[in-house]
Amino acid sequence: MSTFDLVDRSQPEEIRLPMMSLREVVMFPRSIVPLFVGREASIKAIESSLAAHDKKIFLVAQREPEVERPGPEGLFVMGTVSKVLQLLRLPDGTIKVLFEGLYRAVHEESDLDDDPEREFPLVTVRPVDEDDLPSADSRALIRATQEALEEYGKINKKIAPETLLAVSSLNTPGKLADAIMPHLKVDYLKKQEILEITDCYRRLEEVYGLLQGEIEISSLEKKIKNRVKHQMERNQREYYLNEQLKAINKEMGREDDPAAEVDDLERRLEEKVMPDEAREKAQREMKKLRQIPPSSAEYTVVRNYVDWILDLPWNVYKEIDIDIEKAHEILDQDHYGLEKPKERILEYLAVQKLVSTIKGPILCLVGPPGVGKTSLARSVARATGREFVRLSLGGVRDEAEIRGHRRTYVGALPGKIIQSLKRVEFNNPLFCLDEIDKMSMDFRGDPSSALLEVLDPEQNNTFNDHYLDMDYDLSKVFFITTANSLHTIPLPLQDRMEIIKLPGYLETEKEKIARNFLLPKKTGEHGLKPENMTLTDDGVLEIIRSYTREAGVRNLEREIATICRKVARRIVEEDDLDMTVTVDADNLPEFLGIKKHRHGEKEERPQVGVTTGLAWTEMGGELLVVETVLMPGTGKVEITGKLGEVMQESAKAALSYVRSRSGLFGLKPDFHKDVDVHVHVPEGATPKDGPSAGITLTTAIVSALLGVPVRDDLAMTGEITLRGRVLPIGGLREKLLAAHRGLITKVLIPKENLKDLEDVPKEILDSLEITPVEHMDEVLRKALACDDPDRVFCGRDDYEPLFQSLLKDEYKVEANHTHQ
Repeated sequence: MSTFDLVDRSQPEEIRLPMMSLREVVMFPRSIVPLFVGREASIKAIESSLAAHDKKIFLVAQREPEVERPGPEGLFVMGTVSKVLQLLRLPDGTIKVLFEGLYRAVHEESDLDDDPEREFPLVTVRPVDEDDLPSADSRALIRATQEALEEYGKINKKIAPETLLAVSSLNTPGKLADAIMPHLKVDYLKKQEILEITDCYRRLEEVYGLLQGEIEISSLEKKIKNRVKHQMERNQREYYLNEQLKAINKEMGREDDPAAEVDDLERRLEEKVMPDEAREKAQREMKKLRQIPPSSAEYTVVRNYVDWILDLPWNVYKEIDIDIEKAHEILDQDHYGLEKPKERILEYLAVQKLVSTIKGPILCLVGPPGVGKTSLARSVARATGREFVRLSLGGVRDEAEIRGHRRTYVGALPGKIIQSLKRVEFNNPLFCLDEIDKMSMDFRGDPSSALLEVLDPEQNNTFNDHYLDMDYDLSKVFFITTANSLHTIPLPLQDRMEIIKLPGYLETEKEKIARNFLLPKKTGEHGLKPENMTLTDDGVLEIIRSYTREAGVRNLEREIATICRKVARRIVEEDDLDMTVTVDADNLPEFLGIKKHRHGEKEERPQVGVTTGLAWTEMGGELLVVETVLMPGTGKVEITGKLGEVMQESAKAALSYVRSRSGLFGLKPDFHKDVDVHVHVPEGATPKDGPSAGITLTTAIVSALLGVPVRDDLAMTGEITLRGRVLPIGGLREKLLAAHRGLITKVLIPKENLKDLEDVPKEILDSLEITPVEHMDEVLRKALACDDPDRVFCGRDDYEPLFQSLLKDEYKVEANHTHQ
């Protein structure tokens, strides 16, 4: 494209010409373009035009470039009538042709003669009229376009200066636009769009916009090239200097040669036992490490990543010698009681001894604080010969604590799971996830959801840490989680663990723990010899009952430590290392001060409307006294004592039962309209709830209505229905211990709870007379105190004569009243 034909040519009205379709090329008038032609039909069309005296041919662009011989619908309507200036045949059979664009023309699809038997298509074309006269507006646009073209020529060095001069000399909008378009790097569809614009002024406007866009793109390209060139020069300079440093370090025998570090990493990789995926990843990173300058920030990131891969115990397992008897002995040495958790752990060890490839179990120990959940996990590690790892999850709210951060972050690290495994150097430790119920969530993610993969035996063999970005096998890890409550643990997470509940210790168990574990431990910690302090059995029991109220033994341990400190002070003050201090229930306040707690005890004598029930708390069982009084009124029922909804409903059910049995009790059917009933449970500051006080509430109400006292040596527990049936309850073991502690001798329990007596210690069962009941009638017969056993209420089924004799005058029925 070196010269332009600037002379107007005559344009006939219609002419029939050979046609050649163009692929992704648009021919413009007043332009000279060389093209390489290879299609047979195109070559024949060019030869046909050369045979003619005017050498004209119609060039039109294809709509779909991949079509070999397009039909009429595959061609644009407007093209350019051109002249073949020169033809050169090439050795490969193709030809190079130089075309000159003459003028715009259109063809009718119906006029296209594309007979398959013809070697090339013929078409009748009609010139397009153009009004290319300059105007005042067009002159301003022409000047702006010429200035833009000059600027574009300075940026794009591929345009020859003489070409720019020739194009700039054009002074009509149409010719100028057609001359500029072949030099712009725009899509052929956009070029075809410009070709089809017959309004010369609008065509030049479009070309001017494209020219401005090309100027901006060319400027950006130049900036990018300069920046890349500068970066390459800097990298080459750094590479050259680094090579010099290597040579200097090698010559001087320095050990911090970066190449030597990478060699050391490769040697460690060869010696490391790891999966193929991890080995390939490490090899790729070390190859990258050799190419990065040591001064680069990325070098440290890659080096740390390789170190983590090499430091992890991928296939390193600690040899476990399983001895069931020894394991049982260790568990008993460290913890008193806790038979069910110990049994499950020993079962797992027995199975592992028989089957060498068992997946690590996932246990969840649930219980109140201080019962020994975490220490039990430590003992299990000692019994199984595994390394012990503890991870506290209390307050963890970031998923990255479990899965780690991705390497793109500054200071990224793996999660706590992977970090702990690196620290213990074995891939089969015992992992204690402490306080799993204390996790929370926020905008940084939900760590409990991340634990779903860790604690799923079917998935944790392919645990994917974000930092490592590859699978890690956790299936050989023995996971034990601890929690105080299951309410805050998501159900999907609970489903992946075997829940083992650890109840609070009984008083008898606390006594043995204090005697056999805590006392020797604390005397040794405080520098005392065993003969320096004697703590009697009644002293231990007094500490448990009056100075602690807990399910575990932490406060008990603190109180014993307090006694040891005071004994140590006495020994030092009196300078007698062999003295013996005896601590019993009588002198205990000298060491621990006044009593901090009181436990319920039985009433001194039978009283009307006062019944002793049994309650369960996390700290153990308690006696629950229920008081009922009657007052003249209008049938109002008052329930106080900070009772929960369930317990209030139990009181209402008890009153409904009494009203439904009013005839049997010898009460007027509408007796409730004349009295107000007030039920109160003492210790009003303590919240109370649950249905197990149902029969206690009913007995207190009946006692108050009939004026019959309730036995003071008897306690009861059970849920009541409106029909008087007694339903089973929970926490029976703790409740019976509370009865024993409160000097109760007889206890009424639901018959369906007889099976739970197996968990109650024998000394408790021997001290209590336990009576199972199925109906409220049996409870009243056993609970209401009767002086004469032969009276009707105590010995026979007909209650009415007794009730009639015991009722107050204002509640008695008429003498001639017959009960239905």
